[in-house]
Amino acid sequence: MRVGLALVIGAVGLGAGCAGHKTGPPPVAASSSGPSSQFAPLAGEKLIVTPENGLQGKVAKVNMSGWFVILNFPVGHLPRLEQQLNVYRLGLKVGEVKVTGPQRDDNIVGDLISGEAQTGDEVRDR
Repeated sequence: MRVGLALVIGAVGLGAGCAGHKTGPPPVAASSSGPSSQFAPLAGEKLIVTPENGLQGKVAKVNMSGWFVILNFPVGHLPRLEQQLNVYRLGLKVGEVKVTGPQRDDNIVGDLISGEAQTGDEVRDR
């Protein structure tokens, strides 16, 4: 009798625990203050997402003795000659490059004006 009663109480407790609390998405704060709600739209507002249209490429090769770099850009999105670009590593600006040419396919040469560059660094326009 005790075993049967214990099984019934255990089954009821287990069933009540599973049925009581459902997990869902975390609640969104209604105010725009605070870091957790900086991207959440207020009630009645629509969220607008705008893609970044800036020029962005990568450092393919570096020649520090000649102070020049070979930059790689997506096809059709090459910088113009004499354009100055910033070099970023892990989100921090580490140098500046002036595009001088020549260009071959999706690669173009630039002179290192200041700072430094390493293969794989990101290059963006100002």
